[in-house]
Amino acid sequence: MTPSFRTGAGRRSIATVICGALATGGLTAAGVTALAPEEASASSHREAPLISGTPQYDNTDVYAFVSPDKPDTTTIVANWIPMEEPAGGPNFFTFAEDAEYDLRIDSNGDAQEDLLFRYTFKTHTKNDKTFLYNTGPVESLDDPDLNITQTYDLELIKLKNLKAVSKTKVADDVPVAPSNVGKASMPDYNTLRKQAIHKLAGGAQTFAGQADDPFFLDLRVFDLLYGGNLSEVGNDTLKGYNVNSIALQVPNSFIAESHEQPIVGIWSTTQRENAKGYYSQVSRLGMPLVNEVVNPLKDKDKFNASAPRDDAQFLENVTNPELPKLIEGIYKIPAPDEPRNDLVDVFLKGVKDLNQPPHVTPSEQLRLNTSIKPAAKPKRLGVLDGDNAGFPNGRRLTDDVIDASLQVVEGELLGAKNDLGDAVNENDKKFGKSFPYLANPTEGSRGPLAKGVDGGNDVRSQLGDALQPAGAQGSDDMRLIAASAGAGAGGIVLIGAALMWWRRMRNRAY
Repeated sequence: MTPSFRTGAGRRSIATVICGALATGGLTAAGVTALAPEEASASSHREAPLISGTPQYDNTDVYAFVSPDKPDTTTIVANWIPMEEPAGGPNFFTFAEDAEYDLRIDSNGDAQEDLLFRYTFKTHTKNDKTFLYNTGPVESLDDPDLNITQTYDLELIKLKNLKAVSKTKVADDVPVAPSNVGKASMPDYNTLRKQAIHKLAGGAQTFAGQADDPFFLDLRVFDLLYGGNLSEVGNDTLKGYNVNSIALQVPNSFIAESHEQPIVGIWSTTQRENAKGYYSQVSRLGMPLVNEVVNPLKDKDKFNASAPRDDAQFLENVTNPELPKLIEGIYKIPAPDEPRNDLVDVFLKGVKDLNQPPHVTPSEQLRLNTSIKPAAKPKRLGVLDGDNAGFPNGRRLTDDVIDASLQVVEGELLGAKNDLGDAVNENDKKFGKSFPYLANPTEGSRGPLAKGVDGGNDVRSQLGDALQPAGAQGSDDMRLIAASAGAGAGGIVLIGAALMWWRRMRNRAY
């Protein structure tokens, strides 16, 4: 039976649960030192020096939640390429072809992945003699006017003790939803989104493509903690930016160890191919904000290249965090006493009796109890506000992880009740009610139209003609004239019109 944690007295109750576990030795920092060094996890909107220079491989966020409209399934969303400017053409945003994009599942809490879903991408170009991403309005994913397209393969790898025991290709050459160039280029983007949803065997489904960045927050936190006076909070820094998303929906029974043990750990990684053809991990992400504000600069790149079973090497960053000290220095809010074993519980083990596996090996993952049904009315602070279906029990798109994490870091679970936050409480766009739930990406032509323009011109024929080889227009026109000859008065009219048009085009060419 899962307890209900609520605000006020309920908040004290969750603190009591955690402190009780600490008292029994269940969450002591010493328990984490049993981990052997090897890998780890990250939340990354440009969170580490090396990966910030290669955005195609950069994880931005991971979400995992029991699907609200299909509660017998879990939806996992992982995002890449931070800060996509919608009008960033002519080379819009694609997944890397020399990368493995992985979703990893730990089904038994031993800090080792048991299932791995691997996405690999290919880019296709119809016409490499033009600079255009699309050569006319795009009405479907197979539209000939969509010049640059991507497809992906999806492979399921089952592991035991980190060794692959089976590999199965579960999807082949699935089309990717394109970047949303603009209203003229993609007048009905929602149709393209729907066409990119691919059904898999067993009631699963997958999606890859561009989406609105679902993370909402005020990134002025890096300007000396909102300028030192909190006067400019409340601005959603990521409003209007897009990301490249991978979404996967699978039956709960497929990823959970058993009905009796329904808690899973989830994270994503990126492996990049080097010149010798070998792949190495360059980015990883599980719980949000860990690599941004928990790890110091000396550990950030190492953290991105590591795995959960290695997290002992970063333990001190969690038990002796820098952020509370900074907040105390600027805002005079007392930092909780160290070591912060309460953070060990939230970030490395899961909350006992909620989303902590029975024989957990402490490690940083996004932990989700798949047996907890979706909330009818989700609360943005999740577990802190009595909504056990929300963060840190997984992470929903609507969860306000900035406010929840900040309050926990400042001692909410230790009895130091606070209402700290960045005053950005929801995303600028509404999320969908069905898979993949993400909001459509902001289009490149989001600005107002020029005065006197109705925006209704169809440019398909004009662009198509402009891209024909030199001389082709004239010959086509003469064939049109010849075909019109002998058609009586109507033919004479067509001939005259065609000649006038051809002369205009010839004069423009010179």
